[in-house]
Amino acid sequence: MTKPPPARSTGACAGGVPGFPEGVSRARRWSRDILRDSPLAQDAELIVSELSTNANHHTASGWEPGSFHLAVALSAQVVAVSVTDDGGAATDPKVEHRDQDTERGRGPGMASALAHRVVVHDTDQGHTTPAELYADVRLRGRRYWWHHSTPAPLRRRTVG
Repeated sequence: MTKPPPARSTGACAGGVPGFPEGVSRARRWSRDILRDSPLAQDAELIVSELSTNANHHTASGWEPGSFHLAVALSAQVVAVSVTDDGGAATDPKVEHRDQDTERGRGPGMASALAHRVVVHDTDQGHTTPAELYADVRLRGRRYWWHHSTPAPLRRRTVG
């Protein structure tokens, strides 16, 4: 992953991240640097951390020589982050509201609690999970976790 550009009020950046544990901290740091002037930076950083960790732990992204792709987009109204994994998972990402003492499986639930919208796109090559956070509270409505399997139609699940 290349060094992020200076923080700005709008724009988009993307890059590949090596699929090893240090890659998650690299993705988190990269998103924090890009979003440092946004009031949504901390929430977006946590979502990036959770989605990147899931990519590393549950898909081929965490296998040698795996990787995952991180994209970050910023505007005055919206911060969008997206993680694409290498596939190879036995199950699809899903939101499960777990007990706070549970050690695993809380990432997607945490992402859906923080983001206004989370969508999972399934393909033969893996999963892309974008999350959107809205800066303007008037844009906030119900939170949705969307799961899109190719070629099946879009299914929307309400959470929270």
